[in-house]
Amino acid sequence: MKLKATFIIFAAFILAACSTSSAILESTLTPNQQEGQAVFNLRCAQCHAIVPDTIVIGPSLNGIATRAATRVEGYDAEAYLERSILVPNFYLVEGFTDTMPTNFGKELTSAELSALVSYLMTLK
Repeated sequence: MKLKATFIIFAAFILAACSTSSAILESTLTPNQQEGQAVFNLRCAQCHAIVPDTIVIGPSLNGIATRAATRVEGYDAEAYLERSILVPNFYLVEGFTDTMPTNFGKELTSAELSALVSYLMTLK
């Protein structure tokens, strides 16, 4: 009985910690990053996951803020991300074909693009 009670308390603690960390993560995004997250969910999430090792159509963007700085010489992470959104065939991740839409430059406002890049920069 004591073991069962200990397990229940432990499980409740773990669940509380998970929900707290999720709430903390959401609250740490700036309003601009939250706008970018909304753009991502609307425009990008159907093809790109943000969890590791998950491929929907395009590569997972988990850790993209870190990888982006090393993709193309002369481009920092933000410049690489912006360029990759506006000119998708600029750099193709190995193992993926050129299937990303090319109309984001026409469909996204500069504020939406900036917010999207700001959100992607949180994916370290």
